[in-house]
Amino acid sequence: MRIKTDTDSSTKPTKNVIAELPGGRTDKVVVVGAHLDSVLEGAGIQDNGSGSSMNLELALRMKKHHLRPRNKVRFIWWGAEESGLLGSEHYVGNLTDTELGNIMLNLNFDMVASPNFVRFVYDGDGSDTPDAGPPGSDTIEKVFNGFFRWRHLPVEPTA
Repeated sequence: MRIKTDTDSSTKPTKNVIAELPGGRTDKVVVVGAHLDSVLEGAGIQDNGSGSSMNLELALRMKKHHLRPRNKVRFIWWGAEESGLLGSEHYVGNLTDTELGNIMLNLNFDMVASPNFVRFVYDGDGSDTPDAGPPGSDTIEKVFNGFFRWRHLPVEPTA
């Protein structure tokens, strides 16, 4: 596993932590993300200690079980999300056009262990909210909705 950090030199410095599983197609990158920060008004363990720890556990299990996905899997823990998406915007803003084009999909996990949770799935095709997501978001939405439907678990759309 390769790990690096990424720093924003704006007025609100932040760091992202990036880890990749070895192997996989570098022209088809799956980004699995969660933010590291929280808000003073909330419980940091839920927002977003739960998403951050879930991403770490997923990475550890994939490594432990020697999973070799067809596509590159990149785990990113974003800094300063609650301050205005600073970490993710810095990361994306510093990618080349080719690197950006190689990102096949982005899975963002936030507050996955809230005691008053709602199972939200981003409305990738724009059928339930005012805006559709970027290309491919409709496919991700179908996969998640299909999985939850198969498990008889209710979901709510979100933008």
